[in-house]
Amino acid sequence: MTEVTNVAIFKQKALAWAAKFGTLCYLDSNNFNDPYSKFDTLIAIGAKAQLKANAGDAFDQLAVFRTNNPGWVTGFMGYDLKNETENLRSANSDHLDFPDLYFFVPEILISIKGNNVEIIGENEKDILEAYTSSNLVPGTQQAPINLHPRFSKAEYVQTVGKIQQHITRGDIYVTNFCQEFYADDTEINPLSIFQNLNTLSPTPFSTFFKWKGNYIMCASPERFLAKRGSKLISQPIKGTARRDADEAIDKWLIEELRNHPKELQENVMIVDLVRNDLTHSAKPGTVKTEELYGIQTFKQVHQMVSTVVCELRDDVSTVDAVKNTFPMGSMTGAPKISAMQLMEQYERSKRGVYSGAIGYFSPDDDFDFNVVIRTLLYNSIKKYLSFHVGSAITYHANAESEYEECLLKAKAILEVLGQATTYPQS
Repeated sequence: MTEVTNVAIFKQKALAWAAKFGTLCYLDSNNFNDPYSKFDTLIAIGAKAQLKANAGDAFDQLAVFRTNNPGWVTGFMGYDLKNETENLRSANSDHLDFPDLYFFVPEILISIKGNNVEIIGENEKDILEAYTSSNLVPGTQQAPINLHPRFSKAEYVQTVGKIQQHITRGDIYVTNFCQEFYADDTEINPLSIFQNLNTLSPTPFSTFFKWKGNYIMCASPERFLAKRGSKLISQPIKGTARRDADEAIDKWLIEELRNHPKELQENVMIVDLVRNDLTHSAKPGTVKTEELYGIQTFKQVHQMVSTVVCELRDDVSTVDAVKNTFPMGSMTGAPKISAMQLMEQYERSKRGVYSGAIGYFSPDDDFDFNVVIRTLLYNSIKKYLSFHVGSAITYHANAESEYEECLLKAKAILEVLGQATTYPQS
């Protein structure tokens, strides 16, 4: 254990040094006060062992991999593992070619809590010397990128209308409708992009993930699922409001979000879905909502966050606890299976890592996974850059307002990509 005086500089230098390795998972809480976090920052570097799998038996493979590697393991699960947990399929276009699941055992692990740094896996002195000699990577301004939408605004509005017809018929109550923006033949500096994104939109589940020329640059505010001892914690986000520089207006926006019928409706529907998902892993009678309609404020937006918990049954493994709730209800809708089927029909690209989860299993058999939103995905070999945004569609949803909410959620990403803070409309 080593104490450092300037944690911010240490994190930047450590990330710059770690990014030289072929495999890296950088998890940063950005100093948000979270009673369930084990650390402020975790940096997993290099792969002693790794697992890459696609939907079919990916969770079974992960269970075996976890049994064989009971220490630190980090990685991601893509949304399309839904095809393994339910009788579903994915037929939409995929230009990223990321696997549905990837986990690795780090050669080196750096954990930061407060001013204390713990290094596991190599000589701490050698690591600190390497870190000291590393130069900071400046967050250079990205030249504007030619982004293309999968939907025009008019097509988006028309599609929302079709989805609402399903709601009127009773096929679903609420769904998360997502759309992709992409750029072909594009070169970026992923580390610089992430640093700019993390500065512009610091969130408690920020992630920089790298392996074999593939990159994830994530500014997620949402926890999917965590395990602490025998307790499972899920914190779905449903409900978004913009920030305002005027303090009085900003407070008014919070109160408007707190009392908005549509936002309350979609939040409570997803809370009910999460409660139901947790019953598959919970000791009877232990599922409860610790907080309903909580408001969390981030640099870009206010969010409505609820907290649902339970006690894990003794016969349910950690991997099964994750599988039993995957994909997360905040990114699907209710009823869950019907919503996923319909979104496969109306969306135009494979979600992949977006709507999935990134996180870790720790040596004490705890885990913590985020929800992959507000995220850029990049295949440097194909030079393909992508991000998705989505919003909840209910009976009362206004398509124009939902489109504007998508714009709001994409604001930081668009800015770091050198875009105006409006969507491409074509």
